[in-house]
Amino acid sequence: MAAVSHAPETESARRQDPGPAALRRQDPELADILSGELTRQSTTLQLIAAENFTSPAVLAALGSPLANKYAEGYPGARYHGGCEIADVAERVAVERAKALFGAEHVNVQSHSGSSAVLAAYAALLRPGDTVLAMGLPFGGHLTHGSRENFSGRWFDFVGYGVEAESGLIDYEQVRALARAHRPKAVVCGSISYPRHIDYALFREIADEAGAHLIADAAHPMGLVAGGAAPNPVPYADIVCATTHKVLRGPRGGMILCGGGLAERVDRAVFPFTQGGAQMHTIAAKAVAFGEAATPAFTGYAHQVVANAKALAGALAERGLEVVTGGTDTHLITVDPAPLGVEGRAARGRLAAAGMVLDTCALPHPDARGLRLGTAAVTTQGMGEAEMTRIASLFAGVLTDETDPRSAREEVRELAGRFPPYPGSESRGGAGA
Repeated sequence: MAAVSHAPETESARRQDPGPAALRRQDPELADILSGELTRQSTTLQLIAAENFTSPAVLAALGSPLANKYAEGYPGARYHGGCEIADVAERVAVERAKALFGAEHVNVQSHSGSSAVLAAYAALLRPGDTVLAMGLPFGGHLTHGSRENFSGRWFDFVGYGVEAESGLIDYEQVRALARAHRPKAVVCGSISYPRHIDYALFREIADEAGAHLIADAAHPMGLVAGGAAPNPVPYADIVCATTHKVLRGPRGGMILCGGGLAERVDRAVFPFTQGGAQMHTIAAKAVAFGEAATPAFTGYAHQVVANAKALAGALAERGLEVVTGGTDTHLITVDPAPLGVEGRAARGRLAAAGMVLDTCALPHPDARGLRLGTAAVTTQGMGEAEMTRIASLFAGVLTDETDPRSAREEVRELAGRFPPYPGSESRGGAGA
């Protein structure tokens, strides 16, 4: 284990150099750990649907002096002094998000997608209220009624599902359940549903039941920013989203709503569910929103979808069952059972070959499938040709036609041609 330096000059040195070189000098053990993570990301394929690579500019904002600032409250009404610059940063983030998504109000303080959903429930619901959301076995999130989560303990959740044959949302079931249970809120959104959601129809169903509509758009919101997916903002009372995933920002959440709910949403975030805002993260969100407003990001978002369609098609050609028969988004759900392997075992084999992804619930009872996405590999510059190659490696490993060690070398070669941060190794890290 590397020793941490405690020489007398360390205090002045760390204040003079707040960059990666300071970490290497002050704490080489942690520097090695971070370097190892960069190597892992650079030599394997990141196919987790919820992950992406931020830009160096976003990383710079995350490591900025705003990390030092306490800023409870909102711009112009903070509980701490010295927030003049922090106020400007948050206002920029809010205005950029409002313009990007066409929202009347945006709260950018949520620490995560889950905390954004918690605040949305706090703004609209009371403990014991009935909520209609996608059931967890069909792709609902933990915040959509899991008994291990606050949502399932505080509210009475009713779960809707998907059609057995198609894997598509059963909208008639949603309507029937809404009529029968008269929920206080209807939630639309999923962690593994690869198709566009009909927000207009959900709005109609919610109105018929006298319910609020909450869109949990954590996964598709980056595609919305790039014009590659429908926007839930005009239809939902509240939209919850993350700022990472396809959006390529820092890990965090945001809430979008109409002006009439602005005060309730803001008070639900602070002081009801959170304390001080993470101002360095909010600044990084502002950077990401600015990047997402460019033509380059629009091209990126559409390429993400094109890559997902290509990968889904290639996997189907190689014998995997693609749930819903394809995808409209960055996300693909597949069942490896036709190749003779169960989801968890398949994930382990693929991980050994350097392909990193998740398992997920499938519409079939007690079945686990694989959830993968194309956001990160598209950020690296890969296209449809690389998706075909990935599918071949994927199927080869699962059918034992390709030795995992051989596949690992192919993965390393492919990833090496598309580094997430070109030249970062020679500079000592992605933030250098």
